[in-house]
Amino acid sequence: MIRMIEKKSNCDKILLSNLHKFVTPKLNYCDCIIKEITMRNTQEYVCSMPQRLDTFLAQEIGQTRSQVAQLIKQECVYIDGKKVSRPGVKLKSGQNVKVEFPEAKVEEAQEVDFDVEVLYEDDDVLVINKPSGVTVHPAPSVKEPTLVDWLKHKGVRLSTISGEERHGIVHRLDKGTSGTMVVAKNNEAHEFLSAQLQDKSMGRYYLAVVTPPLKDDVTIVESNIGRSAHNRLKMACGLDHGKYAKTMFKHLALSGDEKTELIACKLFTGRTHQIRVHLESLNRHILGDHIYAKTPKVEKSERILLHAYLIYFIHPTTKERVYFHAEFDAVMKDTIEKKFDLEILNEVITPEYIMHSFTTDS
Repeated sequence: MIRMIEKKSNCDKILLSNLHKFVTPKLNYCDCIIKEITMRNTQEYVCSMPQRLDTFLAQEIGQTRSQVAQLIKQECVYIDGKKVSRPGVKLKSGQNVKVEFPEAKVEEAQEVDFDVEVLYEDDDVLVINKPSGVTVHPAPSVKEPTLVDWLKHKGVRLSTISGEERHGIVHRLDKGTSGTMVVAKNNEAHEFLSAQLQDKSMGRYYLAVVTPPLKDDVTIVESNIGRSAHNRLKMACGLDHGKYAKTMFKHLALSGDEKTELIACKLFTGRTHQIRVHLESLNRHILGDHIYAKTPKVEKSERILLHAYLIYFIHPTTKERVYFHAEFDAVMKDTIEKKFDLEILNEVITPEYIMHSFTTDS
């Protein structure tokens, strides 16, 4: 049976077939003895062959090694009665491993004063159009409600063995950036989607208005990105301690005064501020970007004109590749339509045109 699922608000239709519950692949567990303890949230396991502690517990508990590592680092694990804090400890045959599972921390959500457009939702994933001006994660310096608060109100809370709150965030967008985000609604989907960030089977295309225009139709930047030594709010290119980053920029339209350009951006990695930093390395900046903009600012904007237009990934249940795109908010839409020819915009701002403008093996 095949169902056509309609996404909300100006989004293309996608095809999802044979929807069913995600089944975790069966693991080859090593033989062990599991003894239930009367104390709440405590279990003991006996290892039958030498191996790493985190590998052993990941198999026995049925969680990822990263989740298990957090549990060990919180000193919730004992080997033969002795507390350990290193995930890489080598177990010997016959050793007893006790785990004290902490109670989950539940923090009350702030009241939210913003709306989030839902592009698609099922039992596994939630795809949204994040508004500009909304921070994704809470932090001591963030006083206003965040996207995580909105997710709490919506009831998206993932279970965790190490006690910390998780709300399905797979990837992030900067506060000022709007556009497509995918959120996992269960642990299996979170693990499946997170793996796609690593193996690049998940991809994102952004649209931005930059000044001055780039010189070429297609521009590729490959440069390590790390925290700037001169400004802790900024990232910088070409640093020895930085991480490899690659971005491709594609010309879409030139403004009437030829001072600004609408471009599409394809991320091959996912570093903090990647698009903005790579543009700065070319002496370009995005309109409304007050961190990386040159001074004096040539032109102001209510918001940074950077939008995560399209996302694609493999669905955790159907294993089919799905695509979602999000329309601009009123501010970005109004700015773009005033600066660029509408006939050209209607031709270049489509998911098909954007995706075909890039080659996946570049």
